[in-house]
Amino acid sequence: MTSQTSTEYEKYYVPEKSRLAICATIGLMLSIFGAASVMNDMTFGDPNEASSSWTIFYCGMFFFAATLFSWFRTAIRENIAGMNSAQLKKSYVLGMFWFIFSEVMFFLAFFGALFYVRNLVGPWLAGEGDGGRMNGMLWPGFEYAWPMMQTPQEAVGGAASQLVANSGTYISPHTSMAFADAHVWWHWLPLWNTLILLSSSFTCHVAHLGILAGDKKKFNLWLGITVLLGIIFLCLQALEYYEAYVEFGLTLNAGIYGSTFFMLTGFHGFHVFMGMTMLLIQLLRSVIGKQFTAEDHFGFEASSWYWHFVDVVWVFLFLFVYIL
Repeated sequence: MTSQTSTEYEKYYVPEKSRLAICATIGLMLSIFGAASVMNDMTFGDPNEASSSWTIFYCGMFFFAATLFSWFRTAIRENIAGMNSAQLKKSYVLGMFWFIFSEVMFFLAFFGALFYVRNLVGPWLAGEGDGGRMNGMLWPGFEYAWPMMQTPQEAVGGAASQLVANSGTYISPHTSMAFADAHVWWHWLPLWNTLILLSSSFTCHVAHLGILAGDKKKFNLWLGITVLLGIIFLCLQALEYYEAYVEFGLTLNAGIYGSTFFMLTGFHGFHVFMGMTMLLIQLLRSVIGKQFTAEDHFGFEASSWYWHFVDVVWVFLFLFVYIL
């Protein structure tokens, strides 16, 4: 057996054992449990009784964020120290790929739920199809249309008149978030949010071109603009939620239309916040830490992939939640 040496061989750095993965899991589970409790309180909770839901959610988020901060700081220091081989860097690329793929599946589940509700459940509740005959008897007078501006509960005369599924009181909105209900197009916030987010994808790409060319000034400028556009998007979405709750009557208690609207746009808004935070960290690393070169800038590159993914998801949201 002939021995052979390769000049392409690199030692693979294996980090020390760490509790960070366990800590991140605990923080994430607390956050999810707290968020679910908050939504449950909004629907079924007693407003006169104190609840610890928000406290659990904030504690979980803080613990999760602190864990990620420590984890990413360690990874950055290892890269600066030259511990990361080419093989390890490839594993980072694959890790980011699978992370974004999991996010695709996450949103696909919500879009699938929206499709199921709009094309199957709604018509069934109105009595269409073989499976809807019984539902037509249970919800007489309900006529399906999307956006659903009248719940089946209201069609039969309220919660007390329901024969089944008397699990709460639901009040439909008087105005939807669709373009058809917009008073004037230039006051329609989803349109401006779409323009802002698509513009941010362009500015992020320009920043990427800047770092590839070794132009740190250009990189910092356009990355800063991208972060600013992300903040503007989040501010406009907060304004949109205020408008939905206060002026339109669209809440989580507004039936399936309110639930799907806030679940899809809310989770997307959270992902925008995450992406904006990631890009902000890369900007601080570049401006303050003097990091990133044309050959070594994976932190920004991974963040930009995530940002473009968030933009693509919004395009589908804009079409299926607001337009179609």
